[in-house]
Amino acid sequence: MPKKQFKVGLIGYKFMGIAHSNAYRQVGRFFDLPVEVVMQAICGRDAGAVKGMAQKLGWLEYETDYRKLLKRPDIDLIDITSANNMHAEMAVAAAKAGKHVFCEKPLAMNMAQARAMVKAVKQAKVKHAICFNYRGAPAVALARQIIDEGRIGRIFHWRGQYLQDWIVDPKFPLVWRLQKEVAGSGAHGDLIAHLIDTAHFLVGDIAEVVGDMRTFVKQRPRLKATAGGLAARAAKGLGKVTVDDASVFLARFANGAVGTFEATRFAPGHKNCNFFEINGSKGSIRFCFERMNELEFYDAGDPPHLQGFRVIQATDSKHPYVAAWWPPGHIIGYEHTFIHTVYNVVTAIAKGKLPSPNFYDGLKCQAVLEAASNSVKSGTWEKVRV
Repeated sequence: MPKKQFKVGLIGYKFMGIAHSNAYRQVGRFFDLPVEVVMQAICGRDAGAVKGMAQKLGWLEYETDYRKLLKRPDIDLIDITSANNMHAEMAVAAAKAGKHVFCEKPLAMNMAQARAMVKAVKQAKVKHAICFNYRGAPAVALARQIIDEGRIGRIFHWRGQYLQDWIVDPKFPLVWRLQKEVAGSGAHGDLIAHLIDTAHFLVGDIAEVVGDMRTFVKQRPRLKATAGGLAARAAKGLGKVTVDDASVFLARFANGAVGTFEATRFAPGHKNCNFFEINGSKGSIRFCFERMNELEFYDAGDPPHLQGFRVIQATDSKHPYVAAWWPPGHIIGYEHTFIHTVYNVVTAIAKGKLPSPNFYDGLKCQAVLEAASNSVKSGTWEKVRV
């Protein structure tokens, strides 16, 4: 008996749009889904570019106006991978159109927008999800399992770092991620948002924070072309950088644990070091995405002569998600975190359940981001208010 079709409309066709497209294209080939995923339509403002990407990525049709995409009766889920300043507008409109909504992180530019998005999906009674894709790394999911099994005991410490180096060169141009009116913030919302969600996922809610931010290069060459990321090219003249280059803060968790958070794009030698370590009364775990298939685990209950961090290759069929892929030791990559995320989203919606993580998780993350930003202004601890 053929499966019911689940039709997706995607907004955006660049970095995240490509990652999401690949996930939709692959998920049904490796996971047994309750529905058939149909890549119905992709949307972007440049007709020629979006048409080409639709053909390249496997979408059946394309649109150049997201409002037309929302009006289509043949779309079940709207996936938003646009720049941050459009998340709220698009998500609220999608919910009002009766579509389920899947949105890239950070959820919004600020708490007011995030609350409006949560209100919209609640009123429309549609399902919603946010793309914190690192939850989909088998090693991170295994860390959650180890914690749930009580193997590290009571948690005392979280320390998280997200380190990149792609804008160390002051001649690198003023891409949209360096403009507050489009991005909302810099390393803070782009990178620390991932750390916050992982900390929520593994440790628990954050109660209060105190932090600092810095912008090291305050002016950059203007952007010559529309291409972003590492492909950006500089034009004549300088423009002002209006976001942070680095963000750090201390955190107190509701369960009594303490934490440190650091994110920067000025860490030469680090391309995508999403790192955390968690220390508990019975042991510790640590992870770095640059070695994403490995989880380090320390068991304080081991005999003294055997104690030390052990490396777990999270590539066995007994580890989360891995049974769908290759034999042990045959590692997976970045794109698989999106496939696992899409698998969770599609499966939950098809079963009438709310996916996890969802807009409520995005709202909690936004509250921490905003509290940390407020702390930079006030110079003192700020409570996290959802």
